[in-house]
Amino acid sequence: MNKIPFNKPLILGSESEYLKQVFDHDQFSGNGYFSKKCNELLENKTGCRKAIMTSSCTDALEMTALLSDIQPGDEVIMPSFTFVTTASAFELRKANIVWCDIRPDTKNIDENKIEELITSRTKAVVVVHYGGVGCEMDKISEICKKHRLIIIEDDAQGIDCSYKGKPLGSIGDMAAVSFHETKNIQCGEGGALLVNNPCLVEKAEFIRDKGTNRIHFNKGIVDKYTWIELGSSFLMSELQAAFLYPQLQRSVEVNKNRLISWELYYSLLSEFISQQNLPVVPEYCTHNAHMFYMICRSNDERTRLIDHCSNNGIGAIFHYVPLHKAPYWKGKYDGVNLEVTDEISSRLLRLPMFYGITADDIRYVCSKIKQFYKG
Repeated sequence: MNKIPFNKPLILGSESEYLKQVFDHDQFSGNGYFSKKCNELLENKTGCRKAIMTSSCTDALEMTALLSDIQPGDEVIMPSFTFVTTASAFELRKANIVWCDIRPDTKNIDENKIEELITSRTKAVVVVHYGGVGCEMDKISEICKKHRLIIIEDDAQGIDCSYKGKPLGSIGDMAAVSFHETKNIQCGEGGALLVNNPCLVEKAEFIRDKGTNRIHFNKGIVDKYTWIELGSSFLMSELQAAFLYPQLQRSVEVNKNRLISWELYYSLLSEFISQQNLPVVPEYCTHNAHMFYMICRSNDERTRLIDHCSNNGIGAIFHYVPLHKAPYWKGKYDGVNLEVTDEISSRLLRLPMFYGITADDIRYVCSKIKQFYKG
């Protein structure tokens, strides 16, 4: 029986050479040579004013909440169809999460439903670029400018993706990127904060340095550094950065490989599955083939298809359980109606997708899905 996992963490082969350099130089903590090289690469890729490597995307999101000066009772608008840390970063600051429904096509936050959720307490809007496909940032930017709101991009899945020629992560005030092992480019656990608002750059560095003004000490501006902001230990270690650096250097190559696989999936499945139940990528967006998904006709059908795939050695899995329904809230959001979110989350199925998956593997997966539907 074929064994096709849902994901295989990327290893290009050159990572060990860079790790050896870390061993040879005896510097393992963060913000060293490789961290700075990764920062530079991300700044060049995105055009952001400052990139800061973090130990996870979660850390980067928590830094955005600190940089936004979120206070208890402030409201933050975001989709419920996302990973838990999109929300927990702001829940930690005691914000009130305001859930916005998603679009049925891209599965991104519905830009036409944001403005009606804005109140005098609204402080920020968090957008999630689902599958590396950009949200409608022109409309969202217009709304946020009008209401003087901070824009935070959860760009966990969007390395090397763009919206109308602009790199994802470069459009909002700040963005968070993930290098978790499930992402296109990975170092086990890892992330980055991208800062675009020039007013936030120095504060971001203070927060990165546990809330101290160590950058001023390093520049000779002060003779000793001290605690001046609320921060924490967010730094990626040099071991993570050394592993990540060669992958970042070859990210375009990696994504091209994945896009070939994505296109083959689309071509084969569209022969018997409606295009409205396959991924939608607007013509003005470029994506990185982070995932390939399909929409089943019901939750029961999805469950049966997952079992069918498993029985045939295929790792196919569902995605987010809507956050507004999480047990954590103890019924706080029972009155919230997110029709599209609920529908999509109950029917969406992700298929195996990773660098180096073979065309034969993809043909096998599609043949078994066809078997399920055609008998």
